[in-house]
Amino acid sequence: MKTSKWLAFASAPALALVLSAPTLADVSIDDIINDASTTNDVVTSGLGAQGQRYSPLKSINKDNVGHLVPAWAMSLGGEKMRGQQAQPLVKDGVIYITGSYSRMWAVDVKSGHEIWQYDHRLPEGILPCCDVVNRGAALINDKVIFGTLDAKLVALDKKTGKVVWTKEIDDFKSGYSYTAAPLIVPSKTYGPLVVTGVSGGEFGIVGRIEARKVDNGDLVWSRPTIEGHVGMLNGKPSTMTGKKGETWPGDLWKTGGGATWLGGTYDPETNLIFVGTGNPAPWNSHMRPGDNKWSCSRLAIDPETGDIKWGYQTTPNDGWDYDGVNEVVSFDLNGTKAVATADRNGFFYVLGREDGEFISATPFVENITWAKGIGKDGRPVYDPANRPGDPRKSADGKKGETIFAVPSFLGGKNQMPMAYSPNTKLFYIPANEWGMDLHNEPVTYKKGAAYLGAGFTIKPIFDDHIGALKAVDPATGNIVWTYKNKAPLWGGVLATGADLVFFGTPEGELKALDATDGKELWSFNTGSGVVAPPITWEQDGEQYVSVLSGWGGAVPLWGGEVAKTVANLNQGGMLWTFKLPKKMASN
Repeated sequence: MKTSKWLAFASAPALALVLSAPTLADVSIDDIINDASTTNDVVTSGLGAQGQRYSPLKSINKDNVGHLVPAWAMSLGGEKMRGQQAQPLVKDGVIYITGSYSRMWAVDVKSGHEIWQYDHRLPEGILPCCDVVNRGAALINDKVIFGTLDAKLVALDKKTGKVVWTKEIDDFKSGYSYTAAPLIVPSKTYGPLVVTGVSGGEFGIVGRIEARKVDNGDLVWSRPTIEGHVGMLNGKPSTMTGKKGETWPGDLWKTGGGATWLGGTYDPETNLIFVGTGNPAPWNSHMRPGDNKWSCSRLAIDPETGDIKWGYQTTPNDGWDYDGVNEVVSFDLNGTKAVATADRNGFFYVLGREDGEFISATPFVENITWAKGIGKDGRPVYDPANRPGDPRKSADGKKGETIFAVPSFLGGKNQMPMAYSPNTKLFYIPANEWGMDLHNEPVTYKKGAAYLGAGFTIKPIFDDHIGALKAVDPATGNIVWTYKNKAPLWGGVLATGADLVFFGTPEGELKALDATDGKELWSFNTGSGVVAPPITWEQDGEQYVSVLSGWGGAVPLWGGEVAKTVANLNQGGMLWTFKLPKKMASN
């Protein structure tokens, strides 16, 4: 009797799903470019190519957000419950998500039922540094495209989940992998291009940005991030990045790092791709005197050729693993076309969007030690006493002097994207207040092996909190308000036209704050840590909010003493979708 009731219950939703199967239109390049202004879909990572993560929707507002309830939740299933960091995409009533271990799903918005699932077959011996995460996909035409932990780019038919094409980015045995959401950009010559980077900076790989044709995955151009390496255009060598030997000693540029592991943004107004680059390799900065360009930098790239139009280096001769990969967000600053980025080194930078001109840099975390500030020329004013000691000058030649540096190498901000509201004219930065004991060691490059030359232990610097969501005024650098959280923040932020800010915590809460003063208005326990960015969109007159829940990522793996404080947090894997009850929505 119980079996027949279950079958009857199961058959009705299944039949309804068939009868109401969404009609799936292609995603055009115009859809991509206009994503920030359309409210019935989310077709880019960042809710718009510029990466502002702002939606003009106002149906869910300060008065009714407290009544927000789950519409449904879907389990990612299986035993692969590691960190879930992906931003969902939505088009024509279907949500597309990626998950840990290089998986992807299409899900029906109305019911939460799975439409299809794709599991990429991973080989033995993959070398991800910071958990088996994936940060999302890209939609274009009839395809959904994502990268995998064995450094492949896979295009699926978005209706069926069947593989259309697969391309190898590089050799995973050398330390390459791929975790970022690909970026779709227009080009006059080739049509839409899918732009990707590489992960693997801790293994001595060389970072690069690449563009491929979306129809077949054929490579159009490749741009290395480390000076001395030559780019490719249409299968032929193009231009060199920088000048060989200018800021790197000897042959260290050949294994110089600069991984582009967090993807990029695109600004239609200047027709530029913005990408951040990671740490130089090895971490031991005494082995590589010089600025080590273009590691720890933001680069502006021509989408037609892959040439660098301008570069800005946030941490020259980095000795703290302050990757410069954090997102570059385009915005208007009192009539100036600007970009902003919150760096791992703890400073919030505002630059000219067209030429990379330095405008300002202000601290967004407390007690920074590695630099005394940022000079008028945009370069750090280093404190020599707060660079780890040269091991060659130690008594045994094996371990340099240990220093305590703030922020820790996991950064004042890491992979979790910030949001910008044109309404409040504030950036909302998911920050962390922590430091680290750090020393340098001798190291030799070996293919596929960690290439650090450093030892470290992360520690909290305050008793009551590590995480801190901060509202920052880009015009002044002032911190307008701060919302403190006991555990480190590791998920992204969403801002809306109703002056709400949504974000998640490792403790499992999805929260909504008043964007003007940081007052908490709503919270929901998702059952596992939220380390992904939420989204919102409108369908059939109702506003939805979705987020992935699933604790993991770099903190429990690399967090030192901080990792011990979050060891009790449970892993998971759920896609949660919320909306207002119809009566509340109508009010």
